Amino acid sequence: MKIKLCISSCLLGENVRYDGGHKLDGFLKNTLGTYVDYFSVCPEVECGLGVPRESMRLEGEPANPRLVNTANKQDRTDLLVDWARKRVVELEAENICGFIFKSRSPSCGIERVKVYNGKGMADKTGTGIGIFARIFMEHFPLLPVADEGRLQDPMLRENFFERIFALQGEVRS
Repeated sequence: MKIKLCISSCLLGENVRYDGGHKLDGFLKNTLGTYVDYFSVCPEVECGLGVPRESMRLEGEPANPRLVNTANKQDRTDLLVDWARKRVVELEAENICGFIFKSRSPSCGIERVKVYNGKGMADKTGTGIGIFARIFMEHFPLLPVADEGRLQDPMLRENFFERIFALQGEVRS
């Protein structure tokens, strides 16, 4: 039985990004993908935003930012939060052993996501977390999470793999 991992859809080459593109990660899809079963998730598409769509960013307080369209400032926070709270409950039934998120994404970034203040300047603390990633990590505090950037570091990658393999052993027993 392969390990079941959630992954941001764009990392598998799915054309779900705001510009209609993807962020295919060959290592994740072709190398790690031979050892795991991926369950792909794209918060923006699944909550009802189209492809392509206007770019979005986090604005406000880093601890509680809002997700807004870059050009017209339309607030999409409630749409994404409502969807995310339902989605994490659905993911409980999938017996996943971790999640690989898209780095720096306003929905999926697990750390250092830019949060802009009212003057259009990015917060210097680097403490921003994507809206969906925050809800996922709060709902599943013990599940291993990483982003494709962190998995480039051999030590961080090894730690993530050890944690998902250990968790898979617990799921099997």
